[in-house]
Amino acid sequence: MTYVYPVVSRRAGGVSVGVNLNPNNACNWACVYCQVPDLTRGTAPDIDLAQLETELRALLDDILHGEFMQARVPEEARRLNDIALSGNGEPTSCRAFSQVIERIGRVMADFALAGKIKLVLITNGSLADRPRVRDGLQKMAALNGEVWFKFDSATASGMRAINQTRIAPDKQFERLAVAARLCPTWLQTCVFALDGAPPSDAEQAAYLAAVARIRQQQIPVQGVLLYGLARPSMQPQAGRLSALPAAWLDEFADRIRSAGLPVKVSP
Repeated sequence: MTYVYPVVSRRAGGVSVGVNLNPNNACNWACVYCQVPDLTRGTAPDIDLAQLETELRALLDDILHGEFMQARVPEEARRLNDIALSGNGEPTSCRAFSQVIERIGRVMADFALAGKIKLVLITNGSLADRPRVRDGLQKMAALNGEVWFKFDSATASGMRAINQTRIAPDKQFERLAVAARLCPTWLQTCVFALDGAPPSDAEQAAYLAAVARIRQQQIPVQGVLLYGLARPSMQPQAGRLSALPAAWLDEFADRIRSAGLPVKVSP
């Protein structure tokens, strides 16, 4: 399949149906921990909406009515958890993003999945203020949608080092507010050691200050998905990255909770 793929998700605790709008491995960011090989700078290609819908219907039919679960999924994970727009780049760079959401919504209705599973968007949030993206987020909200908004650093230097983008943190914060007010939104934060060192005290303080600002401005963020390195990076910086101890993540999670947001930890 070109666009649709199944994942047994450690975070979801079940089967996630992935929708890859970037089969060209192109993204407008280049996060140092990214698992996509041969990542290039760019945007999603033109999407064959009919093919995407056909692939999604075929996989869902196999999962729900065929032998997929019994043949390919451990017994404890045999549940359909979500449909997730993720893949090999930034999905909201797809020019037909809103139409993709419409198609997925139609398929969910036909399989009687509306309201029963989540429709998740995994995004760096950099295009959340574009009209076509806002339109798609509104449609997602009506489909039990949920946004996972990348928020690895609250500083300009941190975003340059981790995400390799020069977007201003304040501008990204504005986009977070747009997304969260259109569709239920979680911060998705990856933490790791760089050259053996965890995020600096200044980085941690800036992150916690951003959480406090979210609370102060009453931006309806659901919480934080805090996770470590699960699989090796496919980027040139891979050798500089290493996983942090689970205890470090738990301690930082407690500090985030104290600043005012719930946290789910995936070491």
